[in-house]
Amino acid sequence: MIFLRPRDERKELTYNDVFLMPRYSDVVSRMDVDLSTHDALQLNTPIVVSNMTAVAGKRMAETVTRRGGMVVFTQDMSMERIEDIVRQVKKCHHVFETPVVLTQEETVQTALNLIHKRSHGAVIVVDEGNKPVGIFTEKDGYRRDRYNRIGEVMTRQVISVPSTLSPREIFAFLNDRRLNIVPVVHEDGTLAGVMTKKGCVRATMYQPAMNTRGELKTCVAVRIREGLEENLERLLEMGVDAFCLDTAHGHQDRMLKAIRNARAIIGPDRALIAGNIVTSVAAEDLIAAGANVLKVGIGPGGACKTRMTTGVGRPQFSAVHRVAQTARRFGVGVIADGGVKHPRDVALALAAGATSVMIGTWFAGTYESPADVQFDEQGKMYKEQFGMASQRAVINRNREVDAFEMARREFFEEGVSQSKMYLKSGQESVEDIIDQITAGLRSACTYMGASNLEDFYQNAIVGVQTESGYNEGKPVSQSW
Repeated sequence: MIFLRPRDERKELTYNDVFLMPRYSDVVSRMDVDLSTHDALQLNTPIVVSNMTAVAGKRMAETVTRRGGMVVFTQDMSMERIEDIVRQVKKCHHVFETPVVLTQEETVQTALNLIHKRSHGAVIVVDEGNKPVGIFTEKDGYRRDRYNRIGEVMTRQVISVPSTLSPREIFAFLNDRRLNIVPVVHEDGTLAGVMTKKGCVRATMYQPAMNTRGELKTCVAVRIREGLEENLERLLEMGVDAFCLDTAHGHQDRMLKAIRNARAIIGPDRALIAGNIVTSVAAEDLIAAGANVLKVGIGPGGACKTRMTTGVGRPQFSAVHRVAQTARRFGVGVIADGGVKHPRDVALALAAGATSVMIGTWFAGTYESPADVQFDEQGKMYKEQFGMASQRAVINRNREVDAFEMARREFFEEGVSQSKMYLKSGQESVEDIIDQITAGLRSACTYMGASNLEDFYQNAIVGVQTESGYNEGKPVSQSW
């Protein structure tokens, strides 16, 4: 990356302050662009989901990892819960989508409560042998008693497709019959998953992030305090692929010791993410300790109040740029964590030198985030979201601490404890947002004459703009 013009080094920049200058390109098609990362994470889409309780769960992991990214499970879950989620994610099919499944004996209310857990808009009803016997949609429940059995209201005419069909063949099947969703069944008739027309197309556009055993990749955040060694050993036994040592201030002695201990336990090659940091000196120290992926960002997150509370942090574009300059000398990856609100921000983070981008708040208002869908007075869908440095998160994280110590820790709040994240039209599913991000990133690469992300970084020409320049780029008809 180079700057369009010499700039005042005293000024620190964030994503709104910069833009990409187009240059000559010989890239024929956006689909010719390779979005895989060449770092320790080895993802096929440079998107990492933040280890936030309100964002990172099983459904999010299945969905994002099928589309080439990765989810970092939060350190606030019990080991038993993490093990259960990791096992379920690794059992998931890498093409067929995971359905919402119920039996005929469940109630209409139960089905309506679960139907918005995924973007399919349907519940697959199965018998005792896990064979599809019906499909339930919101339309089936309209003006029906909520205590009715699903078996009394579901659509019984089930059309399914065999698991041997390709995504393109399933798309043709759906298109010919004007269906929105179809169950996919194994040779013995048991349910293998579901597919939608969008899902079929996406299966040809994305490569899932899988390990050498053909399983969807998993990553877990681990506390750097007590129990680090024991927790890492348990996670290794579960088959976890990557590990994240995560604390608000990553450039500290305790973090460096944790990195050394973790590297000794997990071996020399596994991905070990460490952060958060914003300086070159911090990058050198964490790399020397054994981290091979650095997490960059203090204060730019949508649910973070660190800068407003402490004054500490650094504008995110400059933070990523400085850390990446150091990390790239050692062949170490960089995750740009925070401040991403639009697809352009992802492209700019990668232009600054990041190898992947971490997203949290933006994904909180989607079907796949862990919280239940709620409806406001106007009937609009939303989910509750909170930051990982909020009072709510502090309480959850310190349940075993005595009451007096808990009361003291609650004073140190640097995150939003509760906010409503509305499901926006066209972005109700995390896949809708990923589609927009990757489409924008592919186009950005063609503007830079880049066929892959490394070329994109090398070719990127970044200019500094005024606030008016940034506002000029906003479409008048659409509120971003």
